[in-house]
Amino acid sequence: MKEILIIEDDRSIAELQKDYLEMGDCVVSCAFDGNEGLNQIKNRRFDLVILDLMLPGKDGFEILKEISETKDIPVLIVSAKDDEISKIKGLNLGADDYITKPFSMGELVARVNSHLKIYDKFKKNEKDIITVRGLKIDIKDRRVFAGNNEVVLKQKEFDLLLFLAQNPNRVYNKEDIFERVWGFDALSDASTVTVHVARIREKIEENPSKPQYIETVWGAGYRFKI
Repeated sequence: MKEILIIEDDRSIAELQKDYLEMGDCVVSCAFDGNEGLNQIKNRRFDLVILDLMLPGKDGFEILKEISETKDIPVLIVSAKDDEISKIKGLNLGADDYITKPFSMGELVARVNSHLKIYDKFKKNEKDIITVRGLKIDIKDRRVFAGNNEVVLKQKEFDLLLFLAQNPNRVYNKEDIFERVWGFDALSDASTVTVHVARIREKIEENPSKPQYIETVWGAGYRFKI
């Protein structure tokens, strides 16, 4: 059974989410402030976190940042903040999804189940080969196949593709990608990422102008779509 943590200061909303998720055979815990939620994350293992942004104690952005730095679990933001800046900030910090209140419980359950399936599929493949639709990334041998054809990627092209594929459905801005893949500050060299993404698309995408793997999230960065 999957274990889910809800961090939400509105107890009535948290209990309603808990009831619906438990009908789907999930084990659900609740935390009603940021510090309590972060403490549970540090001391227990969860398969997914549902995170509100406006919390007493540590806010949702602070918690999300710590999760991204220390844990490998999907996070769904559920918030009344519907402005674009909050959504972009949340996705950039590592959230896998952003749901704006009010929403239906059916939608929440469907999104939770979708992310749990994606994460399970990814974890099964990550040790050896990542397979997404017609794309296959052989991590050990550093080989990439698009359909039945092997494509030759240069070192940093492979490293960039692998980084995004190992963090599916998360949005990273160009500075973060450059720093993680190239290993140093990217303030003046973020355009390098754009060039490498374009080269990768030319090699792995059937139609580079309409990419199905590395998506551009306008105003935010790039995301590897599963």
